[in-house]
Amino acid sequence: MPVAPSLGEILRSDEQELAGAFAASNDEDLAPDADAAEGDVPDGFCVECKDQQAQTFCEQCQEDFCDVCGSMIHRTGRRRQHVLTKIAAASDAAPAAQTAAIDDNGAPATPDVEMQGESEAEAEGASDMHMSGAISVSFSAQSGKVETSGDGPSFADWVTERAKYIPLRLTLKERKYLRLLEAALRVSEYTDKIDVLMYGNKAKRMVAQIKELCAILSGLVLASDYKAGQALFEDRQFEDNEEFYQKIFEIGRRHKIMNPDKMRNEYGKLMYLLQDAQLGDVKGMLNFATLAPIKTVYSVLESLSVTYILQDEMVAVATKEIVAHGKTRAQVQLEIKQKERAIEYLCKAYATHECPAEVVRQCLHSIGDNHAYLRFNRDPCDRMLGYLTTLFSPKRAEADDLSLAILYGRDGARLSHSHTNQFHYVQQTLTLWREILHDMFMLWHHADMDLLSATTAYRLKDTGQGLNRVQACPRVSRAAHAILHRTQKAVGHWVGSAMIHLGDRNVPNALMFIDKYNQ
Repeated sequence: MPVAPSLGEILRSDEQELAGAFAASNDEDLAPDADAAEGDVPDGFCVECKDQQAQTFCEQCQEDFCDVCGSMIHRTGRRRQHVLTKIAAASDAAPAAQTAAIDDNGAPATPDVEMQGESEAEAEGASDMHMSGAISVSFSAQSGKVETSGDGPSFADWVTERAKYIPLRLTLKERKYLRLLEAALRVSEYTDKIDVLMYGNKAKRMVAQIKELCAILSGLVLASDYKAGQALFEDRQFEDNEEFYQKIFEIGRRHKIMNPDKMRNEYGKLMYLLQDAQLGDVKGMLNFATLAPIKTVYSVLESLSVTYILQDEMVAVATKEIVAHGKTRAQVQLEIKQKERAIEYLCKAYATHECPAEVVRQCLHSIGDNHAYLRFNRDPCDRMLGYLTTLFSPKRAEADDLSLAILYGRDGARLSHSHTNQFHYVQQTLTLWREILHDMFMLWHHADMDLLSATTAYRLKDTGQGLNRVQACPRVSRAAHAILHRTQKAVGHWVGSAMIHLGDRNVPNALMFIDKYNQ
């Protein structure tokens, strides 16, 4: 007589059947995606980010990684014990422009090249030779000293790569349009009417608000210049003036990158308006595009086929930042004259019918603006790092008044650190800030592309700090992790967390990321 199965056996058999069926269905559903994902990784590229050259090979994982992904994946747990070996061909396969802008310490070369020569006559006579491509500039992430050598990356290569992210300085006519844009955004209530919880589709409301702002701009242009406004808007629809709206919105975005302290409220409205304009439903109802790429020094020169200007050794003289500290009045006046003569020389040498001298001068002044930004934002971090390393010992405090130790709750401290831990903590913080400020223009361009991406949608979500647009930031995340990896490699010792918040409750989108670091 057969024995009836017990209740436990019946339940176990049912669980096994369900698990088997669930696994089989998952395998069927995921198999094509897995094959497609494997096919998406090109040979010689990182298996994690899929867009960077493979630089290390994990013997346990049997996979290739770039330096950033390899260090991030193998930083904790059992993977920390994995053996990573360098791929010999990685250095040869890296793009020449990228390697030219980075020195042995992983930090971009600094553009602050000082003229050599003891007397005024020597400086004038040697100004054409000391900035040649044979003299290279390298920068150490630990200090702000400039060193010249004959085998490192040249200044011409550095500035060519850097120019891809340097915004073009506004002309007088563009500044007039900027004032009109600021006035229109100041009275706009776009975010108040759009970023609210509501059921249904917001596309019609978004289109109405965008067209209202465009109508305000049209009226302001007509009021400021009647003839120009009449030529633009008489008997014409919004889509007929697509190029005008793209131009005026691009001016606002470009101005903000060069002047982070300007347009504090208006910039957020502008970016959210343009972000909504990239949505499929809104774009179809608008019948015109509002987005144009930001004009940079490199893009302007490339459009005119004169990027070779940046390879001229006189660009370093024409764009150098003149620092009066420690110099006599005669030396400062001499450097000013050298800079002015270098600008005039480049304008005359490279001016053509397609590329007038004024465009060359505008590009040189824009590069000079970049150097001024680095001087007032990055260089203070270099000076603080210099004070830290020269006045304090990393191992122990030489005296009680030189101790960096902090205790939680005392004098506003939120952490408890020994002198050694606090020294390394301050050093890594200043180094990270220095690297972020050095690459702020690049980060801002990536943030602009992430925010205005047509493929990455956002979700309006309560993050605990009100309603915010939560959106993924792949480009900014990749660049920020590369900077963090470079900083960790430079300082060698890391204290605390290395987590980068992007696209979550803490930092909802790329706009919040940029605003956070500008604060």
